[in-house]
Amino acid sequence: MSEKPSSQLPLKQIISAGISILVAVGLAMVSPSTEIAWVVSILVLTIYLFAFEIVDVDVAAVVIMVLLGLTSLLAPLMGLEKGLVDNQHLFDGFGSNAVMSIIAVMIIGAGLDKTGLMSKVAAFILKIGGTTEKRIIPIISGTVAFISSFMQNVGAAALFLPVVSRISARSGIPLSRLLMPMGFCAILGGTVTLVGSSPLILLNDLMATSNQALPPDQQMQPWGLFSVTPVGVVLVLTGILYFIVAGRFVLPVTNTEKDGSSTTASSTMDYLHNTYGIDYALYEVVVPETSPLIGKKLDDVETTYRIRIIATKRSGQETRVGPNTIARDTEFEAGMVLGIVAAPEHLDHFVEKYDLKKRDSLRTFAESLAATKAGIAEIVIPPGSHLIGKSARDVWMRKVYGIAMVALHRNGKTLGEGDNIRDLPLQAGDTLVVHTAWDNLTRLKKDRNFVVVTTEFPQEEERPHKLGWAAIFFSIALSLVLFSNLRLSVSLLVGAVGMVLSGVLKIEEAYEAVSWKTVFLLASLIPLGLAVETSGTARWIAEQTLSVVGHMPIWVIQLAVATLSTFFTLVMSNVGATVLLVPLAVNIALGIPGANPAVFALIVAISTSNSFLIPTHQVNALIMGPGGYKVKDFMRAGGVMTILFLVVAIAVMNVVF
Repeated sequence: MSEKPSSQLPLKQIISAGISILVAVGLAMVSPSTEIAWVVSILVLTIYLFAFEIVDVDVAAVVIMVLLGLTSLLAPLMGLEKGLVDNQHLFDGFGSNAVMSIIAVMIIGAGLDKTGLMSKVAAFILKIGGTTEKRIIPIISGTVAFISSFMQNVGAAALFLPVVSRISARSGIPLSRLLMPMGFCAILGGTVTLVGSSPLILLNDLMATSNQALPPDQQMQPWGLFSVTPVGVVLVLTGILYFIVAGRFVLPVTNTEKDGSSTTASSTMDYLHNTYGIDYALYEVVVPETSPLIGKKLDDVETTYRIRIIATKRSGQETRVGPNTIARDTEFEAGMVLGIVAAPEHLDHFVEKYDLKKRDSLRTFAESLAATKAGIAEIVIPPGSHLIGKSARDVWMRKVYGIAMVALHRNGKTLGEGDNIRDLPLQAGDTLVVHTAWDNLTRLKKDRNFVVVTTEFPQEEERPHKLGWAAIFFSIALSLVLFSNLRLSVSLLVGAVGMVLSGVLKIEEAYEAVSWKTVFLLASLIPLGLAVETSGTARWIAEQTLSVVGHMPIWVIQLAVATLSTFFTLVMSNVGATVLLVPLAVNIALGIPGANPAVFALIVAISTSNSFLIPTHQVNALIMGPGGYKVKDFMRAGGVMTILFLVVAIAVMNVVF
């Protein structure tokens, strides 16, 4: 039975390939020219490769680009006068405005993340949203949608990518279940204002061009900045509600997580358990006003109850973690929150004894004790260490070095809490099992008193002192995007270059921040969009579709226009689809009694944001790698979203306009 799926898969692909060939041949036979016939065939091939994932989507995109390039050589055999795409422009996509903009926003996002800003944002969202999908998804999605309504949606998505990654690591929610709602709502946010997406920015200019051929009584009035807001807001709310209600059914759970910190943390604890027999976990406990623990010191309870306190927070004060913060003479106070490393049974005994409140998950220390910031490590005392002959208590190890010892391994025997390990004089070769912050562990690697054995821990160097520079260059880039006529890519590259020149990022880190899979996917598809547009294929498909529904009720024609816009934005740029379809939609509206041509034009501009089915949209391409998504994941979740978009957009526009 285990071989059955593998035997069915090729058969499924063969059948689907046969159907695709029949569709391509059928369309080619009715197409008005040989050029359009070939473009339709390649278009069907692209959809087939994407839908059934014969190869990775970026590889499929490169294959299509190469095929388009070969048409210049094979033109005589194909019955063409020239290739479908001029080879001089075949690679223009790699220098296109869209691709360069994506590269820039990835670098800007990495720069902001390097300063620690995104970690703080993640901690704030966790604080108000808890650790449940139904609370976190609306907060993330709503925030991104709002930002996306005033800046390019791919920029908003790239900005929040590291935030969502950290929220995933600290809440335990798979990244794949958070990124898709965030990405979809970033796209939907582009419909909230007239500057939210390129098609809406172009809309008034395209309408003005159409006005030149219209009589004075049929002139279309330009749309205002917030004219589309009712439609966009309802679409955003629909997207958020969709994922709250149906998220558990349509959102995938993938094994590919960008951060990987949760996996690292669990595997580390498994290793320590198998090696030393340690069964410790991290807990957060609150000291109520009536607790008999108040007034006692850490030293009074830690050894007795076999616990280790690694973080504290007094009411109204900052979290205290790391060197020079916690000492054994620290007194417990009412309202104090404690971060404790202990075995479950020891922790429960301690909580019961002193009438404490154990929280289900980390809240106060969600940021400072996250797996990306701290964890369990192994440290060995070398022969030349100045600590030999001294105990952990003698040197105030937790306070001075920022390491909380939870076990000591000596001569093949592991001693834990309750064995007075902090009173034992240290010997050469002792292995200390400690809880510490990762940045502190990085510093200890340079201390000759220790040999750090643990190597697999996050060693990214944060640069909080560069936050000012990062904020300055991000603000400059954002201002240029919103208030200047510079191309989007140039405006964003100002911010990206500033991040490197100011030392927020090293140039190597900037290169690493770029998802080259995304770059190749988008850049390689641009020639296909060019071929669809310049060959007349797009106009032919649009005319054939509208000729069928031209005599039907207005709402049916509007739905057909919206559906056409949706289809074209999947296979060509949304700007190209808008430029192509707005004049057609206006002319159709003029031939229908009572139809408003401006509304038909708006339907096109809004519907080009209905791009959820396959990862050809910049935002979808951006989240595909980090989320570990397959095309089928987009088709499952995006299929329903596409239908909802069409229904809601047409319904709201007919009500409002």
